[in-house]
Amino acid sequence: MKVLHLDRESPVHRLSPEVKIASVLLFTIVVVLTPREEFAAFGGFAVLIAIVAVLARVPALWLLRRATIELPFVLLAVALPIFGQGERVDWLGLSLSVDGLHGAWNIFAKGTLGVLASLLLAATTPMRDLITGLDRLRCPAVITEIMMFMLRYIDVLIDDARRMRIARISRGYDPRFLWQAKAFAIGVGSLFLRSYERGERVYLAMLSRGYTGRMPNSGGVRAPAREWLVSAVLPVAAAGIALALA
Repeated sequence: MKVLHLDRESPVHRLSPEVKIASVLLFTIVVVLTPREEFAAFGGFAVLIAIVAVLARVPALWLLRRATIELPFVLLAVALPIFGQGERVDWLGLSLSVDGLHGAWNIFAKGTLGVLASLLLAATTPMRDLITGLDRLRCPAVITEIMMFMLRYIDVLIDDARRMRIARISRGYDPRFLWQAKAFAIGVGSLFLRSYERGERVYLAMLSRGYTGRMPNSGGVRAPAREWLVSAVLPVAAAGIALALA
């Protein structure tokens, strides 16, 4: 399974997962609450993200490539000025909605900053540590356990799908077109049933070994106060920028 984590030696990588999760969450809240007309504030937020990326030794090109996941939302944002209502302005022969322009900027700026912050979190924290951090932050146990099982068995599901595809191709059938979607849907259904049956067997095996509804404590040392103070720099600095430029 392809992961986003970058194995580097940096001050950001060494922080405990729970403090990084809390920092990114609070930073995102500050970004979302900032009025869309405060253009300078968003520039300040971008500078903060760039500083964290440099400290974490995460290449800018790596971030930009993976940030393309937000392209569907960017395309939606592009359409807002064209189809928006209210006051309009002319630009390069196009009649654009002022409110739509503000809405497009709002989606692009806040979405991009949120995606970049999330990518930095993923790049500096292994997936297992993220789940441990969520557990330490008192995230509902059912959510963290589902995520843990998903992490453990996603490779198994991918391998099952690969074997089913090879079996289908070896029999001379490889659906690629819309009118062949039935075969693909049947394959997805079969994969779901096999996964469900495997999940039932795993659950029964866990019960027979004393599972009580909660995974054993992962242990580890909780984050010291110093790390909480360090991680607070990002959201506090973002809040300071928002208030100073408001």
